[in-house]
Amino acid sequence: MTTIRIPFNRAALLGNEFRYIAQALEIGHISGDGRFTMKCQDVLEKQLGVGKALLTTSCTHALEMAALLLDVGPGDEVIVPSFTFVSTINAFVLRGARPVFCDIRWDTLNLDEQKLEALITPRTKASVTVHYAGVGCEMDTVLPIAERHGVAVVEDNAHGLFGKYQGTYLGTFGCLATQSFHETKNFTCGEGGALLINNPSFVERAEIIREKGTNRNRFFRGQVDKYTWVDLGSSYLPSDVLAAFLFAQFEHRDQIQSQRKRIWNYYNENLAGWAEKNGVKLPFVPNYCDQPWHMFYVLMPSFEARQRLIAHLKALQILSVFHYLPLHLSEMGRRWGGKEGDCPVTEGVSDRLIRLPFYNELTEGDQECIVSAVREFDA
Repeated sequence: MTTIRIPFNRAALLGNEFRYIAQALEIGHISGDGRFTMKCQDVLEKQLGVGKALLTTSCTHALEMAALLLDVGPGDEVIVPSFTFVSTINAFVLRGARPVFCDIRWDTLNLDEQKLEALITPRTKASVTVHYAGVGCEMDTVLPIAERHGVAVVEDNAHGLFGKYQGTYLGTFGCLATQSFHETKNFTCGEGGALLINNPSFVERAEIIREKGTNRNRFFRGQVDKYTWVDLGSSYLPSDVLAAFLFAQFEHRDQIQSQRKRIWNYYNENLAGWAEKNGVKLPFVPNYCDQPWHMFYVLMPSFEARQRLIAHLKALQILSVFHYLPLHLSEMGRRWGGKEGDCPVTEGVSDRLIRLPFYNELTEGDQECIVSAVREFDA
């Protein structure tokens, strides 16, 4: 078994995580919607300018809440990029919707907005945009198309917290947006997420859905004298212990982003010559997008070259990984009619993409080793 000296990801402590967890225990409210949950939601609402943010147990659960809020059901269709994590579409398929897979752009690897309108039918209920690597989708094109056809836009912003498109924060364009605080994300509590609500008409029902379909929040606000089951819902509230950990990360968000920016720029500057020589594509960030420095990937010239580079790095005790497999070619995707050639860019990118180690505490010395190892590889 090969020993890994430089992992792909490593979660970091910023200083107050354990102290805040202890405080949550001392307060005695470690279930959902405690003091630290409220603090985290306040950070998201104030910095992003969203009307309401609700912490959830995962980004997956935030997407499930979005599907419930939009009343997605059997007979509906939901458009998603094929190049994404399964949660993006699973949340809607669970409600009975049919997935419609859209191809991606070669440059940003985001949903190809030029292909969107042709996929819309009278059954289309929603389109989910995924801001891949935290680089914003072409929302100036997506939103007018969706509005013309009465289609809801949901942003899967798992990669993109604090990123911007045309100067506006990602997660504030669609009627709903979702965030992830998984251990691989810039800000983490191990597992966690958030639902961002940009349409105020969804707020009260979102609180109900998140509280198992009850109007418990209205009871605590004194708006009703008892609470009861009033709608569909589930238990989507994270423990306040997790929120305490997350708030400690949020406190250092500028430090985290600054460190990740340094890491991303180091890769980009020091691999440019190697990439040009070997026919390798580095990430593309349009000048009107402010990325949040979530990941760094290289797009190799072939599947075979991709596999050889992964093996080469692993032999040097460096862990690199590929990313999404095309959803339309998965076992479930084929059940919905997916076949080879439906999304050719997705199919090509999936075979050739590698993500390099990227985490908050990646040292410059380790990064020098990674870059040196990549540069000695002949693609």
